[in-house]
Amino acid sequence: MRIAVSGSVATDHLMTFPGRIADQFLPDRLDRVSLSFLVDTLEVRDGGVAANIAYGLALLGHRPLLIASVGTDFAEYGARLAALGVDLSAIRVSPTRHTARFLCTTDTDGNQLASFYPGAMSEAPAIDLAAVLQRKRDVDLVLIGADAPEAMTRHTRACRSMGVPFVADPSQQLARLDASQIDELVAGADHLFTNEYERELLLAKTGWTPDDVLAQVSTWVTTLAEKGSRVEQTGRPPAEVPAVPDTTAVDPTGVGDAFRAGYLSALAAGADPVRCARSGSALAALALGEVGTQTYTPASGGSDDLVTALTPGR
Repeated sequence: MRIAVSGSVATDHLMTFPGRIADQFLPDRLDRVSLSFLVDTLEVRDGGVAANIAYGLALLGHRPLLIASVGTDFAEYGARLAALGVDLSAIRVSPTRHTARFLCTTDTDGNQLASFYPGAMSEAPAIDLAAVLQRKRDVDLVLIGADAPEAMTRHTRACRSMGVPFVADPSQQLARLDASQIDELVAGADHLFTNEYERELLLAKTGWTPDDVLAQVSTWVTTLAEKGSRVEQTGRPPAEVPAVPDTTAVDPTGVGDAFRAGYLSALAAGADPVRCARSGSALAALALGEVGTQTYTPASGGSDDLVTALTPGR
């Protein structure tokens, strides 16, 4: 299975605060918040949801097609991804804007405050995915990740028009989307990915029930942080897939993207959704143990071996 991944490509500025963010908020002053956090560390890393997922897939032996809009400052970043096996032939380079930037502060509880500057990502709606799919006849599945909202809806329409299965993964952009946009992104998806909060936000914004969602998608996967993930399909009881036990948590940024890469790698190999979720948990555990979103490396070359190595007895 050849997988294309669309969405953001960004540079991450990751900082750690040696306290609890929640303790800094005064309940009677929430209408006038003015906070500055003195952080202990700063890591500047390559990131963005699409690039993170493509990175994980490449490590597991795939040649994912990355579909994104970047700036002229992407050259070094792109060369590193290309060396790993990521196909950059569908990348659009903005002549005027920087590659998107993500700034995130994480506290001792793993809570985060973040800002995102879209930069060149704002030009992603100019990407003609239908034309890309016409050139790349071997693409079997497209993950549509967080991106400029207009690009996400345009990519979804392209997949439908070309008859190419797609994965709906709106993640952080759910806050920007209205009910009609969510409906367009989700309806007919082969898979839908959310985390716990995004799941509830999606239901609240659309007024749907979980059964309504499952009537529109083949498989709904919800990541549950340290509890693992839940896999839901119409007519079957939900399957709870645990996370890898005794995992040392270093940095939660990008762990969900690693989960998606592990899941999709197993899906490409023909695994059932539960086995895919186990593969996702295994790769997520590796990402959780490193600072940055593209710094982990699997101990073996394929997702099946990775699951066996990290989840013995399952």
